[in-house]
Amino acid sequence: MTIKTYKGIIPDGDQIKLRLKTRTGSKGYRIVKFQGISNTPGTADSESTMMVWKEKQTSVSTSTATVDFSDQQLLGVLYYVDEASDTTGPVDTIIFDREIFNQDIYITHTATTGSTSMNFYLELEQVKLRDSENEYVTLKDLKQVMPQHGQNPPA
Repeated sequence: MTIKTYKGIIPDGDQIKLRLKTRTGSKGYRIVKFQGISNTPGTADSESTMMVWKEKQTSVSTSTATVDFSDQQLLGVLYYVDEASDTTGPVDTIIFDREIFNQDIYITHTATTGSTSMNFYLELEQVKLRDSENEYVTLKDLKQVMPQHGQNPPA
């Protein structure tokens, strides 16, 4: 089993792209760990939501802090709360899907209290896909994306 790790910092209202797709689509990935922490833990009240998406989000705002797991583009979410006056430390809730994907993914960050940047750590398990699995994963992703953009699938 091969694990790929990614880490970085995301300002409030921003998103980053993780390049995963290959020319042949023969490598798939699934999330095995998603963690985050404020870049200034314990110094100010903060409340943030980071999400992992299958496609780029057109805008990152308080509306993208709304968690809706019926959205097939959402792969994972991390909700983080830290209070400067709290002696127990920060609290987070992390939920992610074990779905296999083979395209680029995006991580968004929305702070609903404070404007703290968030550090993230993401572990992805790399999975070798056979040709039939590659086609299935790619077509499934395309099918999920097209209706969201108001397009009809090709006849």
